[in-house]
Amino acid sequence: MPALKETRGGQTGGRHSLWGGGMGRLLVVGQIALSLLMLVAAGLFVRTLSNLQSVDIGFRRENVLLFHLEASKAGHKDPEIAAFYGELRERFSQIPGVRAASLSDESMVEGGWAIGIHVQGAEQDPETRVMSVGPTFFEAMQIPMLVGRGIEERDRPGSPEVAVVSERFAKMNFGDRNPLGQRLIIENRKTAARDMEIVGVSRDTHYGGLKRQIPPVVFFPYDQGYPPPEDMVFELRTAGDPLAYVNAVRDIVRRADARLPVADIRSQAAEIDRSINEETTLARLCAVFALLALTIACVGLYGTVAYNVARRTSEIGIRMALGAQRGRLVWLVLREVLMLAAIGIAVSVPAALAASKLVESFLFGMKPNDPWALATAVATLLAAAVVAGYLPARKASWIDPMVALRHE
Repeated sequence: MPALKETRGGQTGGRHSLWGGGMGRLLVVGQIALSLLMLVAAGLFVRTLSNLQSVDIGFRRENVLLFHLEASKAGHKDPEIAAFYGELRERFSQIPGVRAASLSDESMVEGGWAIGIHVQGAEQDPETRVMSVGPTFFEAMQIPMLVGRGIEERDRPGSPEVAVVSERFAKMNFGDRNPLGQRLIIENRKTAARDMEIVGVSRDTHYGGLKRQIPPVVFFPYDQGYPPPEDMVFELRTAGDPLAYVNAVRDIVRRADARLPVADIRSQAAEIDRSINEETTLARLCAVFALLALTIACVGLYGTVAYNVARRTSEIGIRMALGAQRGRLVWLVLREVLMLAAIGIAVSVPAALAASKLVESFLFGMKPNDPWALATAVATLLAAAVVAGYLPARKASWIDPMVALRHE
């Protein structure tokens, strides 16, 4: 006992303290608290990205080529422009490897506009979205038809005007009634009202962004009346990599009209990735910063523990000479590490819960106080702290007692 007291007489701090003073404790606790904040943020954004990537969009995103044509800027006017787009679609469908070709006024992910749609016996819903499409659109996008048919080649100018509605639109406006044969009316100030017959009901799809709630949608032929086609997005379902068909598309457009540029070429999968680019960037940045903060905290914790264990080498030698077990010596060190980790976590958890509410608008499919993200961050931090403290503790437990007793 006199030897132990003499060994520790020149050290500041408590009798069982590893640290040289309060500043060391404060720095370690601060590093641990900051690391937990970054880990929670990373967990929230990574899980948000995972939720967005796993959303069932209602159509197949693979092997679809998208590109934009605006024939009106090349001098094409209505009604000739509709026939021009139709001829291009026919030529695109004849490209070897193209399984289906269609067009629409907007892409499924980036679209989102509405005009007045009236249903007999129901009030107009301002949330209803509309989309003018070409023949075989549902085949090209592989959107399942639940009842009836999609837009086909027979739906041309002069033929009876038709429409396809989404499942949600049918339920909202017709309930349990059969929507086939019901009438829809589009009113506008430029031309006469457009009276359309519902010929099909399609599966619900995400339209206008993955983070938005699935809206009710009405699809109708692009060339049967208002609104007139001006710029269109073409969709090509291909047998392989969709970008491999770009040169063939450019060649067909150039032969049809050399003045018309092919713009915004991308695959459907790339467009979806582009729509969640903000969430992807946040998840990557937070993950990198969380890893950096955790690494700095572990390095600081390891260095501090190693330094203070070295200062107590003589004490460790005396304990071992008196018969202390190696496991007890390791626990002596780890107990201090876990205590400081617990203090850092206790300080940081309320701050993390409060700060997470500030990023609520960036989250999807989860709440700011997500228990999974918080539990994962705490478990990761505790595991890293135990590893950082265990390495110098284990090294100290294997010191030769005679060498430790002679250590100054």
